[in-house]
Amino acid sequence: MTAKGMKIWGVCFLILGLVSCSCQTEKKESIGPNHYLQFTDVSATKEFFNWNSGRDFMVSAHRGGSYSGYPENSIELFDYVLENTSAIIECDIAMTQDSVLVMMHDNTLDRTSTGKGSVADKTFDELKQLNLVDMEGKVTHFKIPSLKEVLKWAKGKTLLTLDIKDNVPYELVVREVEDMEAEAYIVLITYDFGAAKMLHHLNPELMLSVTIRNEVEWGRFEETGIPVENIIAFTGLSERESSFNKMLHEHGVFTILGVLGNLDKRAIARGDHVYKEFLDNGTDILATDRPLEAAEVLKQHNDEY
Repeated sequence: MTAKGMKIWGVCFLILGLVSCSCQTEKKESIGPNHYLQFTDVSATKEFFNWNSGRDFMVSAHRGGSYSGYPENSIELFDYVLENTSAIIECDIAMTQDSVLVMMHDNTLDRTSTGKGSVADKTFDELKQLNLVDMEGKVTHFKIPSLKEVLKWAKGKTLLTLDIKDNVPYELVVREVEDMEAEAYIVLITYDFGAAKMLHHLNPELMLSVTIRNEVEWGRFEETGIPVENIIAFTGLSERESSFNKMLHEHGVFTILGVLGNLDKRAIARGDHVYKEFLDNGTDILATDRPLEAAEVLKQHNDEY
Protein backbone atom coordinates (compact mmCIF):
# COMPACT_ATOMS: atom_id res chain seq x y z
CA MET A 1 0.00 0.00 0.00
CA THR A 2 1.33 3.45 -0.88
CA ALA A 3 1.76 6.34 1.53
CA LYS A 4 -1.22 7.99 -0.17
CA GLY A 5 -3.20 4.80 0.23
CA MET A 6 -2.49 4.82 3.92
CA LYS A 7 -4.25 8.17 4.06
CA ILE A 8 -7.55 7.03 2.54
CA TRP A 9 -9.84 10.03 2.65
CA GLY A 10 -11.23 10.52 6.11
CA VAL A 11 -10.37 7.22 7.76
CA CYS A 12 -6.69 7.38 8.65
CA PHE A 13 -5.77 6.41 12.17
CA LEU A 14 -2.13 6.96 13.07
CA ILE A 15 -1.31 4.61 15.95
CA LEU A 16 1.84 5.82 17.69
CA GLY A 17 3.81 3.24 19.57
CA LEU A 18 2.78 0.53 17.11
CA VAL A 19 4.50 1.96 14.10
CA SER A 20 8.03 2.51 12.90
CA CYS A 21 8.79 6.17 12.32
CA SER A 22 11.22 5.16 9.59
CA CYS A 23 8.59 3.70 7.29
CA GLN A 24 5.49 5.57 6.16
CA THR A 25 3.87 2.41 4.82
CA GLU A 26 3.95 0.76 8.27
CA LYS A 27 1.41 3.21 9.68
CA LYS A 28 -1.76 1.44 10.79
CA GLU A 29 -5.22 2.54 9.83
CA SER A 30 -8.53 2.13 11.61
CA ILE A 31 -11.55 2.31 9.35
CA GLY A 32 -14.45 3.24 11.57
CA PRO A 33 -18.10 3.56 10.54
CA ASN A 34 -19.56 6.67 8.96
CA HIS A 35 -16.28 8.06 7.60
CA TYR A 36 -14.84 8.63 11.07
CA LEU A 37 -11.46 10.25 11.68
CA GLN A 38 -9.68 8.86 14.73
CA PHE A 39 -6.51 10.01 16.44
CA THR A 40 -4.71 8.41 19.37
CA ASP A 41 -2.99 11.52 20.73
CA VAL A 42 -1.80 15.00 19.80
CA SER A 43 1.41 13.66 18.24
CA ALA A 44 -0.65 11.54 15.85
CA THR A 45 -2.78 14.54 14.92
CA LYS A 46 0.27 16.68 14.25
CA GLU A 47 1.80 13.96 12.10
CA PHE A 48 -1.42 13.66 10.10
CA PHE A 49 -1.42 17.42 9.44
CA ASN A 50 2.25 17.62 8.53
CA TRP A 51 1.94 18.58 4.87
CA ASN A 52 3.47 16.38 2.25
CA SER A 53 2.84 15.86 -1.44
CA GLY A 54 0.90 12.66 -0.80
CA ARG A 55 -1.80 14.18 1.40
CA ASP A 56 -5.48 14.02 0.59
CA PHE A 57 -7.77 17.05 0.46
CA MET A 58 -10.40 17.64 3.11
CA VAL A 59 -13.53 19.64 3.93
CA SER A 60 -14.27 21.56 7.11
CA ALA A 61 -18.00 21.90 7.75
CA HIS A 62 -18.60 25.53 8.78
CA ARG A 63 -20.92 25.42 11.83
CA GLY A 64 -21.48 21.83 10.75
CA GLY A 65 -22.93 22.77 7.37
CA SER A 66 -26.16 24.27 6.10
CA TYR A 67 -28.88 21.71 5.42
CA SER A 68 -32.65 21.78 5.78
CA GLY A 69 -33.95 20.13 8.93
CA TYR A 70 -30.59 20.30 10.73
CA PRO A 71 -29.78 23.42 12.78
CA GLU A 72 -26.21 24.77 12.71
CA ASN A 73 -23.97 23.85 15.65
CA SER A 74 -26.13 20.83 16.51
CA ILE A 75 -24.91 17.30 17.15
CA GLU A 76 -27.64 16.04 14.85
CA LEU A 77 -26.21 18.08 11.95
CA PHE A 78 -22.69 16.86 12.71
CA ASP A 79 -23.94 13.26 12.62
CA TYR A 80 -25.78 13.87 9.34
CA VAL A 81 -22.62 15.17 7.67
CA LEU A 82 -20.45 12.32 8.92
CA GLU A 83 -23.00 9.77 7.72
CA ASN A 84 -22.30 11.03 4.21
CA THR A 85 -18.64 12.08 4.17
CA SER A 86 -15.56 12.49 6.27
CA ALA A 87 -15.23 16.07 7.51
CA ILE A 88 -13.62 18.34 10.02
CA ILE A 89 -16.37 20.00 12.06
CA GLU A 90 -16.07 23.73 12.77
CA CYS A 91 -18.30 24.93 15.61
CA ASP A 92 -18.71 27.94 17.90
CA ILE A 93 -18.35 28.31 21.66
CA ALA A 94 -20.46 30.78 23.64
CA MET A 95 -20.92 31.04 27.41
CA THR A 96 -24.04 31.18 29.56
CA GLN A 97 -24.70 33.35 32.59
CA ASP A 98 -23.61 30.48 34.85
CA SER A 99 -20.38 29.95 32.87
CA VAL A 100 -21.41 26.83 30.96
CA LEU A 101 -19.78 26.61 27.53
CA VAL A 102 -22.33 25.91 24.77
CA MET A 103 -22.47 25.66 20.99
CA MET A 104 -23.84 28.93 19.60
CA HIS A 105 -22.56 31.28 16.92
CA ASP A 106 -24.58 34.43 17.62
CA ASN A 107 -24.48 36.50 20.78
CA THR A 108 -28.28 36.25 20.83
CA LEU A 109 -30.64 33.29 20.66
CA ASP A 110 -33.17 34.77 18.26
CA ARG A 111 -31.95 33.46 14.88
CA THR A 112 -31.10 29.86 15.71
CA SER A 113 -33.46 28.91 18.55
CA THR A 114 -36.91 29.45 20.02
CA GLY A 115 -35.36 31.76 22.60
CA LYS A 116 -34.91 35.50 22.71
CA GLY A 117 -32.16 37.73 24.03
CA SER A 118 -28.51 37.28 24.88
CA VAL A 119 -26.92 33.90 25.46
CA ALA A 120 -24.84 35.44 28.24
CA ASP A 121 -28.00 36.46 30.12
CA LYS A 122 -29.40 32.92 30.28
CA THR A 123 -28.46 29.97 32.47
CA PHE A 124 -27.78 26.61 30.91
CA ASP A 125 -30.97 25.24 32.48
CA GLU A 126 -32.89 27.97 30.68
CA LEU A 127 -31.22 27.12 27.37
CA LYS A 128 -32.14 23.47 27.78
CA GLN A 129 -35.81 24.46 27.60
CA LEU A 130 -35.34 25.83 24.08
CA ASN A 131 -35.41 24.13 20.69
CA LEU A 132 -33.06 24.82 17.81
CA VAL A 133 -34.27 26.30 14.51
CA ASP A 134 -32.93 25.19 11.12
CA MET A 135 -31.66 27.35 8.24
CA GLU A 136 -35.20 27.85 6.94
CA GLY A 137 -36.57 28.96 10.30
CA LYS A 138 -38.26 25.65 11.02
CA VAL A 139 -38.40 24.66 14.69
CA THR A 140 -36.86 21.26 15.38
CA HIS A 141 -36.82 19.08 18.48
CA PHE A 142 -33.02 19.39 18.71
CA LYS A 143 -31.43 21.10 21.71
CA ILE A 144 -28.49 23.47 22.23
CA PRO A 145 -25.53 21.24 23.11
CA SER A 146 -22.86 22.07 25.63
CA LEU A 147 -19.19 21.99 24.66
CA LYS A 148 -18.76 19.02 26.98
CA GLU A 149 -21.46 17.09 25.12
CA VAL A 150 -19.85 17.88 21.76
CA LEU A 151 -16.38 16.87 22.95
CA LYS A 152 -17.78 13.58 24.23
CA TRP A 153 -19.64 13.00 20.95
CA ALA A 154 -16.63 13.82 18.73
CA LYS A 155 -14.15 11.36 20.23
CA GLY A 156 -13.19 8.78 17.63
CA LYS A 157 -15.37 10.46 14.97
CA THR A 158 -13.86 13.71 13.75
CA LEU A 159 -11.57 16.65 14.37
CA LEU A 160 -13.25 19.75 15.83
CA THR A 161 -12.09 23.28 15.07
CA LEU A 162 -13.43 25.44 17.89
CA ASP A 163 -14.25 29.11 17.34
CA ILE A 164 -14.15 30.86 20.72
CA LYS A 165 -16.47 33.85 21.00
CA ASP A 166 -15.26 37.16 22.46
CA ASN A 167 -16.76 36.83 25.94
CA VAL A 168 -15.47 33.30 26.52
CA PRO A 169 -12.29 33.00 28.64
CA TYR A 170 -9.63 30.93 26.92
CA GLU A 171 -8.76 29.33 30.25
CA LEU A 172 -12.23 27.78 30.54
CA VAL A 173 -12.06 26.30 27.06
CA VAL A 174 -8.60 24.81 27.54
CA ARG A 175 -9.58 23.42 30.95
CA GLU A 176 -12.66 21.72 29.52
CA VAL A 177 -10.66 20.25 26.65
CA GLU A 178 -8.10 18.92 29.12
CA ASP A 179 -10.75 17.60 31.54
CA MET A 180 -12.38 15.69 28.67
CA GLU A 181 -8.96 14.48 27.42
CA ALA A 182 -9.89 15.83 24.00
CA GLU A 183 -6.54 17.32 23.02
CA ALA A 184 -6.01 14.84 20.17
CA TYR A 185 -9.10 15.84 18.22
CA ILE A 186 -9.48 19.59 18.65
CA VAL A 187 -7.97 22.64 16.96
CA LEU A 188 -8.52 26.06 18.55
CA ILE A 189 -9.27 28.88 16.11
CA THR A 190 -7.40 32.17 16.54
CA TYR A 191 -7.74 35.42 14.61
CA ASP A 192 -4.63 37.26 15.78
CA PHE A 193 -1.17 36.33 16.92
CA GLY A 194 -1.75 37.56 20.48
CA ALA A 195 -4.56 35.05 20.89
CA ALA A 196 -2.43 32.32 19.35
CA LYS A 197 0.41 33.03 21.79
CA MET A 198 -1.98 33.07 24.75
CA LEU A 199 -3.53 29.72 23.87
CA HIS A 200 -0.13 28.20 23.15
CA HIS A 201 1.03 29.38 26.58
CA LEU A 202 -1.99 27.76 28.26
CA ASN A 203 -1.25 24.42 26.62
CA PRO A 204 1.79 24.17 24.31
CA GLU A 205 0.61 20.83 22.90
CA LEU A 206 -2.69 22.02 21.45
CA MET A 207 -3.11 22.61 17.73
CA LEU A 208 -4.21 26.03 16.53
CA SER A 209 -5.81 27.46 13.42
CA VAL A 210 -3.87 30.66 12.74
CA THR A 211 -4.83 33.31 10.18
CA ILE A 212 -1.91 33.69 7.76
CA ARG A 213 -2.90 35.41 4.52
CA ASN A 214 0.39 36.73 3.18
CA GLU A 215 4.15 36.66 3.69
CA VAL A 216 4.07 39.56 6.14
CA GLU A 217 1.70 37.62 8.38
CA TRP A 218 3.85 34.52 7.97
CA GLY A 219 6.82 36.53 9.24
CA ARG A 220 4.78 37.73 12.21
CA PHE A 221 3.75 34.16 12.95
CA GLU A 222 7.38 33.03 12.97
CA GLU A 223 8.09 35.71 15.59
CA THR A 224 5.58 34.09 17.97
CA GLY A 225 7.82 31.06 18.47
CA ILE A 226 4.88 28.67 18.05
CA PRO A 227 6.11 25.49 16.33
CA VAL A 228 4.78 25.04 12.79
CA GLU A 229 3.71 21.51 13.73
CA ASN A 230 1.13 23.10 16.03
CA ILE A 231 -0.74 25.01 13.34
CA ILE A 232 -3.02 24.85 10.34
CA ALA A 233 -2.95 28.11 8.35
CA PHE A 234 -6.29 29.77 7.64
CA THR A 235 -5.59 31.77 4.50
CA GLY A 236 -8.77 33.86 4.60
CA LEU A 237 -11.93 34.12 2.52
CA SER A 238 -10.20 34.97 -0.77
CA GLU A 239 -7.96 32.85 -2.97
CA ARG A 240 -4.23 33.24 -2.41
CA GLU A 241 -1.43 33.05 -4.94
CA SER A 242 -0.32 29.48 -5.56
CA SER A 243 3.24 30.56 -4.72
CA PHE A 244 2.11 31.57 -1.22
CA ASN A 245 0.39 28.25 -0.63
CA LYS A 246 3.52 26.50 -1.90
CA MET A 247 5.64 28.42 0.59
CA LEU A 248 3.40 27.23 3.45
CA HIS A 249 3.62 23.68 2.15
CA GLU A 250 7.41 23.90 2.12
CA HIS A 251 7.21 24.61 5.84
CA GLY A 252 4.97 21.57 6.34
CA VAL A 253 1.82 23.63 6.91
CA PHE A 254 -1.69 22.69 5.76
CA THR A 255 -3.83 25.50 4.32
CA ILE A 256 -7.53 26.18 4.96
CA LEU A 257 -9.40 28.42 2.53
CA GLY A 258 -12.73 29.83 3.68
CA VAL A 259 -15.01 29.22 0.70
CA LEU A 260 -18.08 29.90 2.84
CA GLY A 261 -19.94 32.89 1.49
CA ASN A 262 -18.89 34.25 -1.89
CA LEU A 263 -16.80 31.29 -3.04
CA ASP A 264 -19.54 28.80 -2.14
CA LYS A 265 -21.93 31.02 -4.09
CA ARG A 266 -19.55 30.91 -7.05
CA ALA A 267 -19.69 27.11 -6.96
CA ILE A 268 -23.50 27.19 -6.85
CA ALA A 269 -23.62 29.57 -9.82
CA ARG A 270 -20.91 27.98 -11.99
CA GLY A 271 -20.95 24.38 -10.83
CA ASP A 272 -19.26 22.46 -8.04
CA HIS A 273 -16.22 21.80 -10.24
CA VAL A 274 -15.12 25.28 -9.08
CA TYR A 275 -13.93 23.70 -5.83
CA LYS A 276 -11.28 21.82 -7.81
CA GLU A 277 -9.78 25.14 -8.92
CA PHE A 278 -9.09 26.04 -5.28
CA LEU A 279 -7.38 22.70 -4.72
CA ASP A 280 -5.25 23.09 -7.83
CA ASN A 281 -4.16 26.45 -6.46
CA GLY A 282 -2.76 24.88 -3.30
CA THR A 283 -5.64 24.76 -0.85
CA ASP A 284 -5.71 21.62 1.30
CA ILE A 285 -8.91 22.13 3.32
CA LEU A 286 -12.08 23.85 2.15
CA ALA A 287 -14.03 25.50 4.97
CA THR A 288 -17.53 25.46 3.54
CA ASP A 289 -21.24 25.68 4.27
CA ARG A 290 -21.65 22.91 1.66
CA PRO A 291 -19.44 20.09 2.95
CA LEU A 292 -21.33 17.29 1.22
CA GLU A 293 -21.24 18.95 -2.20
CA ALA A 294 -17.60 20.02 -1.85
CA ALA A 295 -16.61 16.57 -0.60
CA GLU A 296 -17.88 14.94 -3.79
CA VAL A 297 -15.46 17.07 -5.81
CA LEU A 298 -12.64 16.41 -3.36
CA LYS A 299 -13.13 12.65 -3.54
CA GLN A 300 -12.79 12.75 -7.32
CA HIS A 301 -9.74 14.98 -7.02
CA ASN A 302 -8.12 12.70 -4.42
CA ASP A 303 -8.57 9.73 -6.76
CA GLU A 304 -6.83 11.65 -9.55
CA TYR A 305 -4.10 13.21 -7.41
